[in-house]
Amino acid sequence: MPPTGSRARREEILQLATTTGLASVEELSQHFGVTASTIRRDLARLTADGRLARTYGGAMALSAHPEASLRQRTGEAYEQKRAIARWAAAQVRPGETVLLDAGSTVGALAHQLRTVDDLTVATTGLTALQELADVETVHVECLGGTWRPVSQAFVGPLTEAALERLTFDRVFLSADGVTADGGICEAELRQTRLKELMARRAAHTYVLAHAAKLGRAPFHAWAALPAGWTLVTDAAADADQVAKFTERGVRVVRTEPVEEAAPRPGEAQD
Repeated sequence: MPPTGSRARREEILQLATTTGLASVEELSQHFGVTASTIRRDLARLTADGRLARTYGGAMALSAHPEASLRQRTGEAYEQKRAIARWAAAQVRPGETVLLDAGSTVGALAHQLRTVDDLTVATTGLTALQELADVETVHVECLGGTWRPVSQAFVGPLTEAALERLTFDRVFLSADGVTADGGICEAELRQTRLKELMARRAAHTYVLAHAAKLGRAPFHAWAALPAGWTLVTDAAADADQVAKFTERGVRVVRTEPVEEAAPRPGEAQD
């Protein structure tokens, strides 16, 4: 007999996701003997926790690969992300208006942008907001919407409506995975729909992804990218993977970690 407690029910939903792949709200409602609204609340909780990905229309694209939280990702490939962020920041000119996605690498970019004068930054991510909140020379626009805890970001129709009223010189996007033929792979359609819209609103599109993310497709939601976009990765990127992108007209930049000199005795440290 199916479990009746909410926690136990969510765990079985996750188990069903691993074994059967797809299910509808109605099917799950019948299986557990609860209302459809109860199932939707369960799915919303599991999605917010990064344990499954949903699609529209009541069906779920369920993955056996749990989505890592932003906190978990922050310490991964730290030096590579810093190198990527430094290169990306060097592309931004004073007076420009840029759009920043959520994500740890884009958060590292936001830190680098603190020294750019007369800059306007719009963002969906908490990390970028925290990095730039106290910088007087940067004008910050927060694109609100539905809060997504696992990625520390805003998504949904309110975010999309705000974007429709803005254009940007450059957009910097994050990715759970990125492939030459599919584009950006993410845990759910709200994320990929938003990334596609972000790319459409900018003159130049950059995807910031360290080498381990190239060719990776852990989920079932995809964002197609406009022609002429730039992939910014690190020196460890596999040559065969890079070739797949360049063959499709993608500009690929491979960055090298920057060794910083140790501070001299008596010098202040950041």
